[in-house]
Amino acid sequence: MAKLADIGLIGLAVMGENLVMNMESKGFTVAVFNRTTSKVTNFVEGRAKGKNIIGCYSIEELAHNLAKPRKVMMMVKAGEAVDNMIEQLLKVLEPGDIIIDGGNSHFPDTARRTAYVESKGLYYIGTGVSGGEEGALKGPSMMPGGSPAAWPYVKPIFQSICAKVEDGSPCCDWVGENGAGHFVKMVHNGIEYGDMQLICEAYQLMRDLLGMSDDEMHEVFAAWNKTELDSYLIEITRDILAYKDTDGQPIVEKILDTAGQKGTGKWTGIAALDEGVPLTLIGEAVFARCLSAMKVERVEAATEYARTIPAFTGDKTEMVEAIRQALYASKIISYAQGYTLMRTAAKTYGWNLNYGGIALMWRGGCIIRSVFLGKIKEAYDKNPELSNLLLDPYFKETMEKLIPAWRKVASSAVSYGVPAPAMTAALSYFDGYTTDRLPANLLQAQRDYFGAHTYERLDSPRGQFFHTNWTGHGGNTAASTYNA
Repeated sequence: MAKLADIGLIGLAVMGENLVMNMESKGFTVAVFNRTTSKVTNFVEGRAKGKNIIGCYSIEELAHNLAKPRKVMMMVKAGEAVDNMIEQLLKVLEPGDIIIDGGNSHFPDTARRTAYVESKGLYYIGTGVSGGEEGALKGPSMMPGGSPAAWPYVKPIFQSICAKVEDGSPCCDWVGENGAGHFVKMVHNGIEYGDMQLICEAYQLMRDLLGMSDDEMHEVFAAWNKTELDSYLIEITRDILAYKDTDGQPIVEKILDTAGQKGTGKWTGIAALDEGVPLTLIGEAVFARCLSAMKVERVEAATEYARTIPAFTGDKTEMVEAIRQALYASKIISYAQGYTLMRTAAKTYGWNLNYGGIALMWRGGCIIRSVFLGKIKEAYDKNPELSNLLLDPYFKETMEKLIPAWRKVASSAVSYGVPAPAMTAALSYFDGYTTDRLPANLLQAQRDYFGAHTYERLDSPRGQFFHTNWTGHGGNTAASTYNA
């Protein structure tokens, strides 16, 4: 009898195909199926020819070719397609088998699906997979969550195919129950939005304020990649700025300035609003993409509000270094906000998240991989209960050094008219977070004035609420206190 496959995979698009090749290269036999069966034929007769990959032309055939407990990984479009595939799989699998969703599903969907599949006697894993095409083939970052009982069965495969850091530690470990894996992947993508926007703002400041060429900026990013900013996104930005079109001109300057998005940044922002967490930098990064998409309106508005950015008269080299420091400071804020969101959500959903472990998972393979993540792991290893990265001694010392340059860049962006929404939002968050008395006392007075929403007092214990009859004729009845 032919050898049964260790795992099955459904969906032979870019990520699915490369994951299969990765699994096979690590010694696993993989059964594959695709709804458009011609893709199966093309794959097994082309790229997969001669390898331990079994082409299947139906869900039934896929199930028949899997060793028990059967493990089936879906790499299909998030949403309805996942639910439909689960229903098909439930007809051919049996109790104890494992269904895995490796797409970018929204975490509440994963929580719902975990409960549903478990009610049928099977196990469910929703795993974030980051790293793009190259990561899928050579080693992605993987963030699995769902049914804890399923983890021992998939752990050898996932930890074999994922990226490894310098000491060999795998960039994959169990995240938590139900939707935890996809939640962490969602936050990863939100931070990715923030990182990319910050880099774009640094680029625009150098291009429009300092008048630097793409070749000059290429050299800057190459130098930055040898500092604390050493990361995948800095690395690819360096390479993009050096890439020339057929006419010898930088291709990046020919690309239309309207950004796309697939929803994970938006979901991160919505989750932050639901949890009451100030995720301001990532929110601005999402809105910056929305603003970029308004290209026609922006072109019209630019003619109505024509302005010329004044010539920069300061020291260009000093300003470039200040931009680097401002980028690093803002990046720290992005992660601080992201981690605060994960901590808050963990309490809401009862997840036991390993924050240092998450930083390790992000150290290699994924889009936001950077040297800097090692410092986050160290911070949470020292203090697993750390409430905010900004309170860690290393990050406190680092931020204090970066603040002067950060303020210089933010004020220059505002005074010269170069938009830097994420960088300035990050600074505003920092100033707000480190201010012991904000003007919310006035805000509470306003709320109490028009809606009798009550307030707490500095000279009374927390949890004791007061109402003032501000007008003299409003009465003493107060609204109940609640936070929406």
